[in-house]
Amino acid sequence: MKGNHIGELEELILLTVGILQTEAYGVAVLKELSDQTGRSVNISAIHAVLNRLEEKGFLNSQMGGATNERGGRRKRVYTLSASGRSVVDEMKAMRDKLYSQLPPLSYNFSV
Repeated sequence: MKGNHIGELEELILLTVGILQTEAYGVAVLKELSDQTGRSVNISAIHAVLNRLEEKGFLNSQMGGATNERGGRRKRVYTLSASGRSVVDEMKAMRDKLYSQLPPLSYNFSV
């Protein structure tokens, strides 16, 4: 494993792959990410991040079967690895810890 540091897009894609489970391939990740976050991301960026996360050991992939709707082409399907789930859990714990330390919002604004 190359390191546990991930960026925001990497974190979102890890979470999206986890949500999609056995249906996580490039276009499905792009659509789910867009539906869930409202973000517009280029498919090339999605593929680059999926490859990078697999290199880091956070994702596993395998080639799915050929389908008629894809013109007989196979698609690469990704799944969250144990270390991928671990890094997502660590990110959530860190964010929760930091969030819990925020002081309550005060509406008493001074001018």
